Amino acid sequence: MGYNRQIQPARASELSEACHPVGAAEAEVIAARLYDTRGSATRFETEKDDTFLLDCAGRGKFVLKIAHPSERVEELDFQVALLRHIEGRAPGLPIPRAHCDVEGADLPIVTTSSGERRVVRLITFLSGTPLDRTTSAASQRERIGEALAKLRHAMADFSHPADNRTLAWDVTHLLDLADLLDFIPAGGKRAWTIRALERFAEIKPRLDLCRRQVLHNDFNTSNLVVDHASPQFLTGVIDFGDAVRTAIAVDVSTALMNQMPRSIDPASRRDLFDEPRDVLRGYLRHAELTDEELRLIPFLAMGRLAVRALLTCWRAELFPENSRYILRNTEAGWAHLEWFNSLSAAQISDLLTREEP
Repeated sequence: MGYNRQIQPARASELSEACHPVGAAEAEVIAARLYDTRGSATRFETEKDDTFLLDCAGRGKFVLKIAHPSERVEELDFQVALLRHIEGRAPGLPIPRAHCDVEGADLPIVTTSSGERRVVRLITFLSGTPLDRTTSAASQRERIGEALAKLRHAMADFSHPADNRTLAWDVTHLLDLADLLDFIPAGGKRAWTIRALERFAEIKPRLDLCRRQVLHNDFNTSNLVVDHASPQFLTGVIDFGDAVRTAIAVDVSTALMNQMPRSIDPASRRDLFDEPRDVLRGYLRHAELTDEELRLIPFLAMGRLAVRALLTCWRAELFPENSRYILRNTEAGWAHLEWFNSLSAAQISDLLTREEP
């Protein structure tokens, strides 16, 4: 197929290495010792770290994040610095605020009861409902696109020594994941994924010429907190764990792919970009995209579906005890990949550039 089958550079160790979970009671002790913050801890389901909602009654709610032991301190420092940069550039954007510990450290290190050294962070909790648990109207999706564009502008001049890290979830590195194909179920699912890799290989030289900067890179519906009673609708953008320096088109494609419907009714649907176009409409009010980027974004959305299929099927076998969470979005993606497989390359390229009826 003409692509590199070496995946080691993009397969981050924290995606494949197990660790000992920290319990809620221990998390409460850690929070009290490091932040003088006493409250009740409730675990969030996460991909790799230990994350808790810390309810401190009169003092409010916080999120306590205890990083996977394989995560590098410089990459966590990148995330904290990025949040502070955005806060300074665009204080109106609803992003978490990072807190120092009682000694003024951004990234204190603890040794857990299992003997692991873990980096800890405390950030503000943003109230609302994750978008993946509710619905949205076209005007509300436009608000989401507007926020993504404003976030892009706020990050445009940010740099950090760790911002060029190689991240498996950055679709730029899709071809490096090729040898995970054996974890995809044989038959149609594997064929659709292979076809996505082949098509991505065809457009990769064009992607390499696209504009790049530090971007959120994971604008999915579980990372968007909303409130239907709020005029802004979007009340929180969370989880900057996949932020990285990548192509602007990649960031937009991830946001659009995650607005595709979870179920498809061929009789009533023109294509899978009906809802994503609402996000794009809002985005283009505040940030421009070139014609080339608009033609590449649908291929990148297809590529992100393939990344998700490859990484989640692989990790579900590594961590069967967490497979339900790992595979929570994978099943819907098979129908999306099948739909892309039914289109010609020219049809995919024209999805966002053609005139809407």
